[in-house]
Amino acid sequence: MTSDLLRAKLNLETAKLQWSELERHFARGDVIKVAIGTDLIEAALSVAENKTGVIQTWLAEGRIARAEMSDAEIWHARQPMFWAVVVAPWVLVQEVLPELGS
Repeated sequence: MTSDLLRAKLNLETAKLQWSELERHFARGDVIKVAIGTDLIEAALSVAENKTGVIQTWLAEGRIARAEMSDAEIWHARQPMFWAVVVAPWVLVQEVLPELGS
């Protein structure tokens, strides 16, 4: 599958989820958080295509990271919404920013 087709597929498979829908994935250690400002689809594409160099750089920069217990505790207390996409076995998530003026 070409990168463009895979990007389109990942984009179509992205959904908004509540924390409660992600908890079981977190419990299995499968949640990867993607920092605000980092393109979720680009991150998912890099994982799917096993772009090790890109992934290692983003890990070092804190642009992506495995979700930790401290993240789960904050998310449980706040109950935010997330954009999420699955790149098996991982679930990449990015918190939805609250809309200004709402």
